[in-house]
Amino acid sequence: MTEVAQVAKQEKKEEKEADHHPYFRPKDAATLILVDRSAAVPKVLVGKRHDNVVFMPGKFVFPGGRVDKSDNRVPVAAPISKALEANLLKGSPKITPSRARSLAIAAIREACEETGLCLGRKSEGATPKLDGAWKPFAEASLLPDPSGLFLIARAITPPGRVRRFDTRFFTADASAIAHRVEGVIHPDAELVELVWVEIGSQPLADLHPMTRNVLNELEKRLATGPLNHDAAVPFFHFYGGKMQKDVLGAA
Repeated sequence: MTEVAQVAKQEKKEEKEADHHPYFRPKDAATLILVDRSAAVPKVLVGKRHDNVVFMPGKFVFPGGRVDKSDNRVPVAAPISKALEANLLKGSPKITPSRARSLAIAAIREACEETGLCLGRKSEGATPKLDGAWKPFAEASLLPDPSGLFLIARAITPPGRVRRFDTRFFTADASAIAHRVEGVIHPDAELVELVWVEIGSQPLADLHPMTRNVLNELEKRLATGPLNHDAAVPFFHFYGGKMQKDVLGAA
């Protein structure tokens, strides 16, 4: 079975299950927006989804997905910053520091799985044995490095949808890419093409509306200079059938 067939099968299975549980609790998820600021206009990395997948076929997306149990156990080159942890702990329901760490690590894992671009750092001494999705890091003598991640936004899918996620959107500079796995992008993969595009360019006009909201927040942050953890982090959610935009941690 091809990669895209496996993805489509899983998506159809989730749709069928959701028919019986239309108001299930959203699952933790993480998305990573890689930014190249080497030119006057910043570029972001997007991938084009296969035309045959069930969820957003043919759309440009940022790499991301749900948190795995293993994300909290994998060794890292450096911990997430205290400022990032503080931002992740804001809002409700309250989460633990270990869950905050899992969210950041999941963003790195998903980016490597879907794009072949791995954010890491050479480990000191022998590299711990990593397998599964983390095997490319071990093969390159790397450990995942979440220390350069920034939280841009949080968004929860509306109730009643087939798929619901409580997603944290992270960003990192392209200079943090330490390893490239060849062969991840191909005609039968979930993502068939990777493109670095200038913010505001045409490929980004067709993004999912929520993703576009997050990208607008990132664009505003980038316009003010180097990223920092002090900026307000928006929280998009739905109440009474309408989208609300709050600020994480606001009274």
